[in-house]
Amino acid sequence: MEEEIKENQEAAPESTETVVETPAPEAAAATEATEPGPTATAPTSVEKERGSRAEKVGIVTSDKMTRTVVVRVDRLVKHPVYKRYVRRRTKFMAHNEIDGVTLGDTVRIVETRPLSARKRWRVVEVLRKASR
Repeated sequence: MEEEIKENQEAAPESTETVVETPAPEAAAATEATEPGPTATAPTSVEKERGSRAEKVGIVTSDKMTRTVVVRVDRLVKHPVYKRYVRRRTKFMAHNEIDGVTLGDTVRIVETRPLSARKRWRVVEVLRKASR
């Protein structure tokens, strides 16, 4: 066994040079094509960049704050024991940049980053104005 090791050492001359392998031009072109760069077409929609955000439709129950409305969202939930549908209501505070959103309007809200201690939703559009 020692003889084989000595033979291998003698056959391969020791070299102090370091060899740096560069990728072939074909491999470099393949990596450039797969990596997104400035030449790749970026998604034009904000939704595609961030992913899908939760949307809810509800009724404005309060508009007394500045640039904030309270939206009541109703949903039906199946009761775990009785198997009947029960109405559940949830109130969300939503940031409102749209002028003319008043009490009783039906609006669509979208999830967003935290804007204050209780505000994590934003009014996107008014679906139906209140009849007054």
